[in-house]
Amino acid sequence: MSDKRRAEIEAKRAKLAELRKARADRQRVETERRQLTEAPRRDVDELVNQLVGGRSGLDTGGDVTPSSSLPNTPPRPAANLLYGSALSPSGRASRQSDVGSDRVSMGTTMVGMTDHVERVLTARFIPDLIDVEQEMFELPQRERVIYNKEVQTTAIETETPYVSEEDIRQQILRERELEAERIAHDKELEEESVQLEKEIEQEIRELTEEERAHILSAPEFLDFVEQSSKILQRALNDGYDYIRDYTIGTEANGDDSEGKRVKRICAFYDERYGKNRSITDVDWSPKYPELSVASYNKNPAALNEPDGIVAVWNLHLLDRPEFVFHSQSDVLSVTFSPFHSNLVFGGTYSGQILLWDTRSKHLPVLKTPLSAAGHTHPVYAMQMVGTQNAHNLITSSTDGTVCSWLVDMLAQPQETLELIHAGHNKTGEVAITTLDFPDNETTTFWVGTEEGNVYQANRYDRAGAKAGLNQYDIYKGHAGPVMGLHFHPLVGPVDFSDLFLTASVDWTVKLWRAKSLAKPSTAAHAITPIYSFDEADDYVYDVKWHPAHPALFATADGSGKFDLWNLNTDTEVPVVSTNVGSGRAINKLQWDRKDGRRAALGGSDGKLYVYDIGDMALPRESEWTDLQKTIAGFVGGAQANGAADGDATRIVAGR
Repeated sequence: MSDKRRAEIEAKRAKLAELRKARADRQRVETERRQLTEAPRRDVDELVNQLVGGRSGLDTGGDVTPSSSLPNTPPRPAANLLYGSALSPSGRASRQSDVGSDRVSMGTTMVGMTDHVERVLTARFIPDLIDVEQEMFELPQRERVIYNKEVQTTAIETETPYVSEEDIRQQILRERELEAERIAHDKELEEESVQLEKEIEQEIRELTEEERAHILSAPEFLDFVEQSSKILQRALNDGYDYIRDYTIGTEANGDDSEGKRVKRICAFYDERYGKNRSITDVDWSPKYPELSVASYNKNPAALNEPDGIVAVWNLHLLDRPEFVFHSQSDVLSVTFSPFHSNLVFGGTYSGQILLWDTRSKHLPVLKTPLSAAGHTHPVYAMQMVGTQNAHNLITSSTDGTVCSWLVDMLAQPQETLELIHAGHNKTGEVAITTLDFPDNETTTFWVGTEEGNVYQANRYDRAGAKAGLNQYDIYKGHAGPVMGLHFHPLVGPVDFSDLFLTASVDWTVKLWRAKSLAKPSTAAHAITPIYSFDEADDYVYDVKWHPAHPALFATADGSGKFDLWNLNTDTEVPVVSTNVGSGRAINKLQWDRKDGRRAALGGSDGKLYVYDIGDMALPRESEWTDLQKTIAGFVGGAQANGAADGDATRIVAGR
C-alpha cells in the first residue's frame, strides 16, 4: 500500500473518530439536560407524597372527630367501646356484634390458640336514629410546619411575567424546529460514518494474487526485508549467553578449548555466491573491525551469474554477506579504502579497476576504461598510499604496467610506469604478481614477479635513481613465481621496516633486507635472502607480518595450512600449524587492522575463514631486542656460509 493511500485511510479514520466523539458529546449533553429538568419535578413529587402521606396518617391513626361534635347526634356510650369491642393479638379493638343486630349475646366464651381470653358481653345500647338535614362543612387541615436546615431565608414570591399564547406557540415551534434540525444532523453524521467505514473496508480489502505479487516484487519492499532481516540475523548470531549464571563457579578442569592457541571464529560462506568459486583476495575494514571483504573468481557452471563477486562479511552476520558487489570479470585483488570506509576497490582479470560504494547498489560506481591508457592485463596487486588529503591508488598488472589513480577520477591514470628489464631475453616487460610499499614510503616500492625475482622500482625520479625499474639490484632466491611480498610494519622502539618476506610456489618463504636507497648500485648486483624457511610441503601462496608483534608472521599454503612463525621462539618450524577447512588451498591471508588478534583466510573452496590467535598477538617488551639478536644471527650465519653480500651486515639498532 502506497504512502498516499495509507495517509488517506488514516485521515478518514481520524474523521470517523471525530464524528463518533461529537455524537457521544451531544448525547452526554442531552442526558445532563434531561437530568437537570427532571430533578426539580422529582423533588416536587416527593414533597407532595410526603404531604399526602402525612395527612392519611392523621386520618387513620390520629384523633377521630367524635360523633358528638355533629349537631343532633347522640353520643356513643363509653361502655360500648369497653364492652362492645375486644383486643385482638395486635392490640386493636374488634367488634363482636353488628350495630343493627337486635339479638343480644350473653355469656359467650372464646378460646384462642395461644391466649385464653374470657369475654363477658352485656346487652348493648341501641339508640333510636332520626333523620336530620344538616349542611356539612369540611374542616381545614391543620397547617404542618416543616423546618429544613437548607432553608434559612424567607421565600419571597415574585410575580410571574405574563406570557401570551402567541409567545408560547412561537416557543413550541422553535423547539420543534431545533429538534428537527438535531435529528437531521444526527442522521447526516450517521450516514457519513457508515460511508467512511465502507471506504475504509474497501481500502483494506483482501489483495488479489497479482496485487500481492506486485507488492512483494517492489524494490522498496525488497530493500526493507533485506535490511530488517540483516538486523535480526545479527542479533541471532550474537554468541553471548544471555542466561549465564554468574553465581556458579567455573569447573576445575576448564573448558575444552583450553590449550588451543589458535581458535577458529567462523567460516563465511553463502551457497548463492560462493558455489564453484575461489577467493582471490581478502582485506579488513579500516573503520569497522567486524567487517572483512573477499573477492571471488568466476563460477564456470553458472553462465547467468556475474563473473566476479566481491562480498563484504560481518562477524555478527554469519549466514550471508552484508554487501555483495558484481563485476563483469574475475576480481583478482580487493582492498578497502583506508580513508573512506564506504569505498571498496577491485582489480579484475580484464585489467579494469572498479570502485564500489556500500551506500550504492551491486554495480560499481566508477570503473576504468578498457583502453591502452590503463591496464589491459590481469591486476593481481593494488595498494593505497598517501595521507587523508593526498592519496593515490597504485595498481600493477602482469604486463609490467604500474598505474597511479585518483580515487574520484578513474577515467585515466594520473601516472603510468612501464617496468622493463633489459636482461630479459624475449620481452623486456616484468610480469608483476605482487607489490608492496614500505611503511611511510609513497615513492619506492618492491614487486614480485612470475620469474621468481624481486625488483625495486620508483614512481618518480629521485636522487641517484630514475623513475621505473631498478635495473641493477635483483633480489634472487626463489625458483618459482613470487605469490606474496610484505614489508615489516613500522611499530615499536626498533625500526625493522627494511625487512620483508616473500612467499613462492617453490614451497619456501624467504626473509630479505631491502638495499639502502642512499647507495644505489651502478652495476648488476644480485641480492640474496638472509634466511629461508623451508618447512612447507606445498605452494606457499601468501605471507604477512603481524601488525603488532615484531617477530610474528603467518603463512598460508596449498595444503590448507595456516602457520604461525615466531622468530624469537623458533626459526626452523612454526610455533602453531593449523589445518584450515577441508584441506584445500588457502590463497590469501590478512591480519585485522585493530590489534592483530584475528586473521582472515581466503580458501579455494570459496570460504572465508576467521581465526583468533589469542594472547600470541601481545608482544613482550623484549621482543624487539630479541628480534635484533635473531636477525644478527641470520646475517652472521649467511656470512659464515659466504652467501651474504656486503650490505647484509647492516643491523639497525634504532630509529
